[in-house]
Amino acid sequence: MPGVTRLSTKIPLERVGVVIGNKAAVLEMLRRRLGVSVSVDSSSGNVTIEPLSQGTPVANLLKAKEFIEAIGYGFSPERAERVLDEDQVLVVIDLKGLVGDSENNLRRIKGRIIGEEGRARRNIEEITNTYISVAENAVAIIGSYEEAEVARQAIEMLIEGKQHSTVYKYAERMMSKLGRRPKIW
Repeated sequence: MPGVTRLSTKIPLERVGVVIGNKAAVLEMLRRRLGVSVSVDSSSGNVTIEPLSQGTPVANLLKAKEFIEAIGYGFSPERAERVLDEDQVLVVIDLKGLVGDSENNLRRIKGRIIGEEGRARRNIEEITNTYISVAENAVAIIGSYEEAEVARQAIEMLIEGKQHSTVYKYAERMMSKLGRRPKIW
């Protein structure tokens, strides 16, 4: 296969077991579904993805990498599996890049994104038809490109300090413009 012969990524050590799965079920699913071989170094968190045959499309390697990175950001394998669909993407917002290194700022911003009892995150997920995971220094979103973009904008509005109700109304308006959400009233 000309071009890409292997892809590498790194995941947090505490997520290695989730990537491997019970009895290597997750790795076997990737082998079957995408035709890729995944090896995980459980001491460093390094992951290598290689094609099983010359005919394996490069897109399959990229999707496998996205899937593994999604698990690294805190998604369950079941939720991360959505990113394997052709029209789905993984969007990552770097919180440290937006709010700095202050632990207090990170904790406050993550609290705003998650909301009381997870309500804010769940509301944005439901409005935009996406999955959202708030990791240590990042927020990851899985959805179609348009839906993930609306969710990203909504989360960035929360980071900027906008009121939650304003953010929900904005997301609902954008989704109705996309024609993806029926009007409630």
